[in-house]
Amino acid sequence: MKELFALSVAFGVVLSTASVADTIGGLAFSDAIRHTTDMEAIDDFTIIGENILMDLPARNDNGTIRAIVEIPSGTSAKWEVSKDNPKAVYWEYKNDVPRIVNYLGYPGNYGSIPGTALPKEFGGDGDPLDVIVLGQAVPRGEIIDVRLIGVLKMLDGGEQDDKLIAVMTENSPFSSIEIMAELDEVYHGVSEIVGMWFANYKGPDGGMVSQGFAEADVAHQVFEAAAAQYEAKK
Repeated sequence: MKELFALSVAFGVVLSTASVADTIGGLAFSDAIRHTTDMEAIDDFTIIGENILMDLPARNDNGTIRAIVEIPSGTSAKWEVSKDNPKAVYWEYKNDVPRIVNYLGYPGNYGSIPGTALPKEFGGDGDPLDVIVLGQAVPRGEIIDVRLIGVLKMLDGGEQDDKLIAVMTENSPFSSIEIMAELDEVYHGVSEIVGMWFANYKGPDGGMVSQGFAEADVAHQVFEAAAAQYEAKK
């Protein structure tokens, strides 16, 4: 029994609350990492803060870009910024149960870039840009400064579903990386891991097809178009 407990601690397993256990079989897909101290958990499925999240400026004064972490690296619960309450991040539901990824946990911190709305000409539908931020896990709901280094070109069921690739600007092994070519040179295999993960996380018949990576200049073109689209909609 002591060995089982030690193994659980080593892998960061936390017992879920009764409400979560009743819904998804008792496994703590969400509780393995804390949420940001800037937001408060109002129940097992929602955290809320003071900011209208998507109205935050996309850029910082120093030129870096903001990202809102919805799914911390290594976790599998599908949280996202709420469309009903713009100050909240919630555990997304599907078929009346919280959504989880039935695969390895996310290979980076997954989230959205505030102050953006991806236009149709870039394969979007007006939603904020998706971004995966390489590095260690960041608390859910945290707003972090990132640098765009590239974009993963994806098809989801035949429709364009690209993912911006970014790194944290400080306190991360990847902080100095500026382009995908540099990432591949310094950290062998990381881009392959990310591409393989997104191509397979929905299963063999999930409709995800990787079209490879584009460099930082393409990522910035997408970002600038999405930021302009957001401003035009205000």
